[in-house]
Amino acid sequence: MISLTDSEWEALLLSLKVSIWGVGLSLPFGILVALLLARTNFWGKSLVSGVIYLPLVLPPVVTGYFLLLLLGRKGPLGALLLDLFGVSLSFRWTGAALASAVMGFPLLVRAVQLSIELVDRKLEQAAATLGAGRIAIFFTVTLPLILPGILAGFFLSFGRSLGEFGATITFVSNIPGETQTLPLAIYSFTQAPGGDAPALRLTVIAVLLSLATLVVSEVLARKSTQRIMGF
Repeated sequence: MISLTDSEWEALLLSLKVSIWGVGLSLPFGILVALLLARTNFWGKSLVSGVIYLPLVLPPVVTGYFLLLLLGRKGPLGALLLDLFGVSLSFRWTGAALASAVMGFPLLVRAVQLSIELVDRKLEQAAATLGAGRIAIFFTVTLPLILPGILAGFFLSFGRSLGEFGATITFVSNIPGETQTLPLAIYSFTQAPGGDAPALRLTVIAVLLSLATLVVSEVLARKSTQRIMGF
């Protein structure tokens, strides 16, 4: 069994906290965006889709720098949040959660969008003929069918959040106990004398966690496809 020091536990628990909050808060928005992309056609849809998936191809440090420009204490949105609500995201764990959410958001949207596109519209039309409204149809027909896909996207985004490094260190720096997540802790240990052992322990944990989330996401994605296609 792997034995961790207090600082290693701190980094691990902070990573889990940041990832859960980041993905959890972005989940409703991910579902709405996925519905928008899967069910509507509008001018500029390709551009909107490109912006949503942009973090997948941009260097993470670029995404982090944009967040710093917008939400840093001197950024337009960051200064507004600080003046009106006294909230500062830069150099805080909440900012790390935001960076993780932004980086994992495209994976979440993609998984949910694919599930929605597989749903047979005739099932929803049948519910409509029975008098159900759009909201009722979504919660009673569409949502149960795509639920495994939503969970698959959640775990895929969660795994991406656990591994987030570039955007996090650029936006909120590498502060032990506040913003030093698992990848940042590994980086710090590799730069310090005698840090090989703790870096290796955290690396093993990171690999196991990432592999577990990928396996769960794959199983749920397959289950989602089978469930939808079975109707």
